[in-house]
Amino acid sequence: MRIPFQRSLLVAVIASTTLLQACSDNSEDATKEAAAPAANAPAATDHSNHMNTDDSAEKPAATGITRSPAPEGAAAEIVSPANGATVSSPVKVVFGLEGMDVAPAGNEQDNSGHHHLLIDLETLPDMGMPLPANDQVIHFGKGQTETELELEPGTHTLQLLLGDYRHVPHEPPVMSEKITITVE
Repeated sequence: MRIPFQRSLLVAVIASTTLLQACSDNSEDATKEAAAPAANAPAATDHSNHMNTDDSAEKPAATGITRSPAPEGAAAEIVSPANGATVSSPVKVVFGLEGMDVAPAGNEQDNSGHHHLLIDLETLPDMGMPLPANDQVIHFGKGQTETELELEPGTHTLQLLLGDYRHVPHEPPVMSEKITITVE
């Protein structure tokens, strides 16, 4: 017997699995894909806030996606390297989070999320949508709290942005200050 919705269900499962895989499985394959970026673009090699003052309940974004609330006082920070540091590649980046828990993508848990590292990003992504995965928005969907980046020599900016279990930034967003480093 053939179930009428079997094909659409299969397509939905494959699409969901692909998105979660792309966002949380930063294995050697992802490293190989990122190994040949454009000039001055970063390549991740090992992917293992401002103070929030709004403790409002979940708010739907204009697109209809409901954003998870962030508790008052939640803050993300880049522990290392320091703002203005001169470093060599690979650059070890250590993440910090206060007032919330780190949890893997797909794990729906209150007051938790996983890190996304924004590299050389001039404009913040849409806060009402899942964060994109590319050379400038690196997902740490396994709950990693540090990484090593291969960065081209020059000046780079780094910023952390916490995403919920669906990769959607919280309301209000939990993000670090943007720091600038120089790679020799």
